[in-house]
Amino acid sequence: MATLLPAEWIKNWEKGGKSEFVQLCRTLGENKSHDNTGFRDIQQALYELAYHVVRGNLKHDQASNVLGDVIEFREDMPSILADVFCILDIETSCLEEKSKRDHFTQLVLACLYLVSDTVLKERLDPETLESLGLIKQSQQFNQKSVKIKTKLFYKQQKFNLLREENEGYAKLIAELGQDLSGNITSDLILENIKSLIGCFNLDPNRVLDIILEVYECRPEYDDFFVPLIESYMYMCEPQTLCHILGFKFKFYQDPSGETPSSLYRVAAVLLQHNLIDLEDLYVHLLPGDNAIIEEHKRELVEAKQIVRKLTMVVLSSEKTEEKEKEKEKEEEKTEKPPDNQKLGLLEALLKIGDWQHAQSIMDQMPPFYATSHKSIAIALCQLVHVTIEPLYRRVGVPKGAKGSPISSLPNKRAPKQADSFEDLRKEVFNMLCYLGPHLSHDPILFAKVVRLGKAFMKEFQSDGSKQEDKEKMEILFSCLLSITDQVLLPSLSLMDCNACMSEELWGMFKTFPYQYRYRLYGQWKNETYNSHPLLVKVKAQTIDRAKYIMKRLTKENVKPSGRQIGKLSHSNPTILFDYILSQIQKYDNLITPVVDSLKYLTSLNYDVLAYCIIEALANPEKERMKHDDTTISSWLQSLASFCGAVFRKYPIELAGLLQYVANQLKAGKSFDLLILKEVVQKMAGIEITEEMTMEQLEAMTGGEQLKAEGGYFGQIRNTKKSSQRLKDALLDHDLALPLCLLMAQQRNGVIFQEGGEKHLKLVGKLYDQCHDTLVQFGGFLASNLSTEDYIKRVPSIDVLCNEFHTPHDAAFFLSRPMYAHHISSKYDELKKAEKGNKQQHKVHKYITSCELVMAPVHDAVISLHLPKVWDDISPQFYATFWSLTMYDLAVPHSSYDREVNKLKVQMKAIDDNQEMPPNKKKKEKERCTALQDKLLEEEKKQLEHVQRVLQRLKLEKDNWLLAKSTKNETITKFLQLCIFPRCIFSAIDAVYCAHFVELVHQQKTPNFSTLLCYDRVFSDIIYTVASCTENEASRYGRFLCCMLETVTRWHSDRVIYEKECGNYPGFLTILRATGFDGGNKADQLDYENFRHVVHKWHYKLTKASVHCLETGEYTHIRNILIVLTKILPWYPKVLNLGQALERRVHKICQEEKEKRPDLYALAMGYSGQLKSRKPFMIPENEFHHKDPPARNAVAATVQNGPGGAGMPTSLTINTVRLEEGTTEETDKLKEKSLGVVKVINKAVNATPKVTTSNGNSASNSKIIKEKDDKEKSGKEKDKEKKDKTPAATPEMKALGKDGKDKPKEERANKDDKAREIKEKTPKSDKEKEKVKKEEKASKEEKSKTVVTIIESKSTAEKEREKEPSRERDVAKEMKSKENVKGGEKVPVAGSLKSPVPRSETSESEREQKRRKVDTHSSPSHSSTVKDNLNELKDSSAKHYINHTTPTLSKSKEREVDKKDLDKSRERSREREKKDEKDRKDRKRDHSNSDREVPQDSTKRRKEENGTTGSSKHSKSESPSDSPRLNEKEKEKNKSKSSGKEKGDSIKAEKMEKSSSGSKKESRHDKEKAEKKEKRDGTGGKEEKKHHKSSDKHR
Repeated sequence: MATLLPAEWIKNWEKGGKSEFVQLCRTLGENKSHDNTGFRDIQQALYELAYHVVRGNLKHDQASNVLGDVIEFREDMPSILADVFCILDIETSCLEEKSKRDHFTQLVLACLYLVSDTVLKERLDPETLESLGLIKQSQQFNQKSVKIKTKLFYKQQKFNLLREENEGYAKLIAELGQDLSGNITSDLILENIKSLIGCFNLDPNRVLDIILEVYECRPEYDDFFVPLIESYMYMCEPQTLCHILGFKFKFYQDPSGETPSSLYRVAAVLLQHNLIDLEDLYVHLLPGDNAIIEEHKRELVEAKQIVRKLTMVVLSSEKTEEKEKEKEKEEEKTEKPPDNQKLGLLEALLKIGDWQHAQSIMDQMPPFYATSHKSIAIALCQLVHVTIEPLYRRVGVPKGAKGSPISSLPNKRAPKQADSFEDLRKEVFNMLCYLGPHLSHDPILFAKVVRLGKAFMKEFQSDGSKQEDKEKMEILFSCLLSITDQVLLPSLSLMDCNACMSEELWGMFKTFPYQYRYRLYGQWKNETYNSHPLLVKVKAQTIDRAKYIMKRLTKENVKPSGRQIGKLSHSNPTILFDYILSQIQKYDNLITPVVDSLKYLTSLNYDVLAYCIIEALANPEKERMKHDDTTISSWLQSLASFCGAVFRKYPIELAGLLQYVANQLKAGKSFDLLILKEVVQKMAGIEITEEMTMEQLEAMTGGEQLKAEGGYFGQIRNTKKSSQRLKDALLDHDLALPLCLLMAQQRNGVIFQEGGEKHLKLVGKLYDQCHDTLVQFGGFLASNLSTEDYIKRVPSIDVLCNEFHTPHDAAFFLSRPMYAHHISSKYDELKKAEKGNKQQHKVHKYITSCELVMAPVHDAVISLHLPKVWDDISPQFYATFWSLTMYDLAVPHSSYDREVNKLKVQMKAIDDNQEMPPNKKKKEKERCTALQDKLLEEEKKQLEHVQRVLQRLKLEKDNWLLAKSTKNETITKFLQLCIFPRCIFSAIDAVYCAHFVELVHQQKTPNFSTLLCYDRVFSDIIYTVASCTENEASRYGRFLCCMLETVTRWHSDRVIYEKECGNYPGFLTILRATGFDGGNKADQLDYENFRHVVHKWHYKLTKASVHCLETGEYTHIRNILIVLTKILPWYPKVLNLGQALERRVHKICQEEKEKRPDLYALAMGYSGQLKSRKPFMIPENEFHHKDPPARNAVAATVQNGPGGAGMPTSLTINTVRLEEGTTEETDKLKEKSLGVVKVINKAVNATPKVTTSNGNSASNSKIIKEKDDKEKSGKEKDKEKKDKTPAATPEMKALGKDGKDKPKEERANKDDKAREIKEKTPKSDKEKEKVKKEEKASKEEKSKTVVTIIESKSTAEKEREKEPSRERDVAKEMKSKENVKGGEKVPVAGSLKSPVPRSETSESEREQKRRKVDTHSSPSHSSTVKDNLNELKDSSAKHYINHTTPTLSKSKEREVDKKDLDKSRERSREREKKDEKDRKDRKRDHSNSDREVPQDSTKRRKEENGTTGSSKHSKSESPSDSPRLNEKEKEKNKSKSSGKEKGDSIKAEKMEKSSSGSKKESRHDKEKAEKKEKRDGTGGKEEKKHHKSSDKHR
């Protein structure tokens, strides 16, 4: 350490050292800084000076002099000097050098005048004092000091035991225990206490202890004792009070000790008045914090063990042991735990309202540990009661309730009471958070808090506060939500089934938006139960109890089980419902009993149930598809079904569920539409099912009442309230339109987005589900929304389609009710405006209102399609079609009658019922009568409405079809844009479409060809069927069924046909260029030919059906079976078609039995029904008259006069169609002509057979005819497709255009097609050349009779080659003739190939087509090549005979027949032998792999064969009548039929090619099988011939 006194100063002491030292001391003395550096420096300076004296460097007198100068620099200088001497005394006494000790003694003696004796006596050693002469003897001095110390410290002068000074203490207690009610103050008593302490030498600490004891006994005198102790504490050390209290607590810490509550209270009061510190007292209390944490952990573990035990399955033998162990444990537990002093103090603090200290104690412990002790929870609840009292009295007390006011705490330091919601935030919310789930101990406080919450929400939701207030309110709202989450809901879980609390809580909850509620339920269910040992136990017990109830729940014990469920649900709904829903998902037979048993729930529980259902639906771990990926999972179906039932029966809020479905749709998931479907079905009573009977469908076309009574499977009653609830939910949350639009868009989403990887079957199911739900939901909105609501929400049709991209069918479906509502409201307005009762006035008003409403729609629809569309159909027609429904077109009288009769029967049953009490009888009868009146009123109303609608349509119809292009095109557009989209929309729409077509026909709508329309519908249904989903197929089947019903009605009776079709423009076969004059009967299709046409349609349907059944494609087979089942009442009617179908379906049954059980079930079902229909089927010749005698034919043609006039009757439906047909037809025609040759050949062979098998030939030709017809319609379908591409349509404007253009166009078209075909079939070129060469020859050939043909084979062969060219020539000739006639008649566009004579023409054609059809691998394998040939031979033979001598007498005819037959038989036998050889050779040559090539060519050959016959017959039909007419007729018929047939052959070929690939191997076998069948029918001879001929082909 640096010296302060340098050696130079000592050396030059007198010169300058002394003054330097004095200066140093003055400087140090003046430095009176707060720290003690100055003090230490002076000490050091004095010490160094004294040390120099001791060492002898300085004389003691010099030192004493300078010290005398320095001494006054500081007040404490003598004391500092004494310290220095003390240190030197110790140092020098240890030294051996005597001189130094002497120097020290001299220095002290010299300085005695500076330091007083007493100070030195305190500090120096007794020996030193003795040597200094300050005391006489050091020994005596020591003894004396010991005595004084003993007297001071060890002799008792104060008494702290009461018995030592009983008088003083008795007086003290009397003083403290006196009556304090007078004007005695604590100060007065304190003075007395002081006197007693002084007088009786009482120990002050003991006095303090006694004051506390007395205070404990007189707790009511806080105001006296607290100031007393406070004043008393000024005399003690601050720690004393804390130590005394600590000592008191220690005393009770024995295991058996129990701390009295009075002590806790005193400690609490002292803490509250800050007389002691909590930290100081806390350490004296037991148990330690570590012990508390350990205990908390132990509780959690125990709770989890209990849970494990409850969830474990214990076998019975183990159960008894388990129980014994548990009992032992419980006994151990009953030993009383040691007293928890911290909790005792905490309780006391809460009771006196010292929240701050209480909070800090709770913070030291694990969460909710303190409040899990009931006493503390109740104390805290009481504190909350007090705090919220004024606010609760002001806003929380319900009307009419008195309540018991709670007085505030007496002390002023308690928390401030809340007067406003803002005050709640300061303390109350905090207190509640510490309470947590243990608010359950005080249900009254629970109710108060909830009521305050309700009052706050009321204020929060009312507008009109400032921005700052709003922000404060927002904060308060979030606080309220967290209180609900952390306190209210957990507390409800711990309450014992308190339904009132649940309802009270719902009062507040219903003011929250459902998003907040569901969030709270989610927290409650998934998090809260894990946060606390008690809740963990409760959860386990709830599940255990739920299992117990659910195991015993049946339909029979719904009531008692329901009550148990109710009890359990009041406290723990989330856990209970979660378990119940898990059971429902596994066992769907639980749904009904569970729904019935939920009637004892509270409103809150219903809301929680809704949340639990949504959570279960959204469960990401569950697969929505079954493992086979083709069906929706059963758990989802069960949940959906439960949803519907529960939402209908109970008043549960739907918003969340509906929003969930909407969100799923937005995300492109349509599985959950199942839920919406069920909910709407159950709540609104609107069923969507494809299994509706025709009676139900009919009822669905009536009014609302009829729908409810007869339209559904279940009698759905009392849906008024539930449908109102559903409506409100949709409107309040603006979900009505969004759901519709999302569903409409999702239909395509299912296919193109959602269905990517999924099985086709599932995609179809989802599409159907989406579509059905849309139809059902739209139906609900239509019947439940008011006009205003509807118009406000649904935008106009163009906005729907163009902006929202809603498909047109769905857009119209949504808008349709709006139009209807709108029209009826406008109509009512007009009726009110002027009271005119005449029917005409009413109709006029109705039409006016329609125009007002629909005019904007007509404008709007124009934007939906290309401008070209509106050339054919007017926007008005389009809008009318889409805006009407079945309700507008017809009144279902039979349905109304049926329901009224049912009610009458019911009423009779009620009358007859003896047991029913009279008042109930009366009620029931009144109900039935009221219903009956309603139905009759409704029927009347609908009848008037329908009449008005029909009047309106009558006025509109002339502007419907503009036919700026061809009629064919018009029908195409009509089918494409109206009929097809709508007929698969819903079952009622299917019926509507069929009715609408009939209506358009009945209205005699200009430019509408009914015949064409029906023909296009029946002609080729393969494509339509193949592209349908399951439900669409069902609806399409219904549509076809209704169409067939109409056709069958017309077919059944000539009178009906004449009445409903006879002179209707829809049945015209020729269009006049001058426009429709309605006049000429000859232009109409007559009854017999109509029957031919119907047969053709039936045949077409068979062909299409067989094709679909043979594809092996799941969708094709399923759909065609569905369609066939639907059209069973009207098809098949013809026996042989029925048999063909039956065989094919039987095959499906065999093939699919193991592979695809669902197809097997469908096929078996259909097969059974088909068999039961068999007795009602009729042979072909009864279905249509096959063979009218030739003379009739002649007569017909003659009557019709020359030229064009002779045409119509012999004009076949297909012929007419040719005019509009595409170029494709001409090509086909050419191709077909190539086959003519062979046919004639065969015909020649066949002739002999005629007489022997006459019966056969009749039926065969009938079959052939059918098949033809089907074939034709197939072509026409193809033609439709081509028609749709505008280039292909030879425009035929029926009005204002001359017929002259026609042939040119057609010829051009023919040439185009010819070119195409050249590319496809090189063969045809050569043959065409041949054809040209042999045209002339063919004409000559014509005049010869068939007899000669029969005689010479070579002639037949020549004929064969010449035929096609002749046909073409004749066609040209005929056309030119027609043109010459001045275009009087133009053949009607259409596939109308049915001339009046028809017999010959169409039969042979049919045969050939039939043969062609059968060679197709597709449709009609049922009747194979062999049959065809067979029939062809028969019929062609017959025709030849007829042609040869139509004018001869019958006997002559017979002779000729016989001759012909004999010759032809011989020939055919020879040929058969050759064929047999041929076939054998071929079989050897061709292996299976090579088969394709020959098959194609055979197909081609067969196709070609399918033409000549018909052309030939049509030509040779009339030669007998008049040679000239003959020629003309021939030519006309030739051209028409050959053109048609060529087209046919090509098409057929195409089809064959496409379908043959897959079935080449199987075809041979099929043919064999079918040959066998035929063999039984036709006899051996024919059989052999057949074999030969078919093999030759092959």
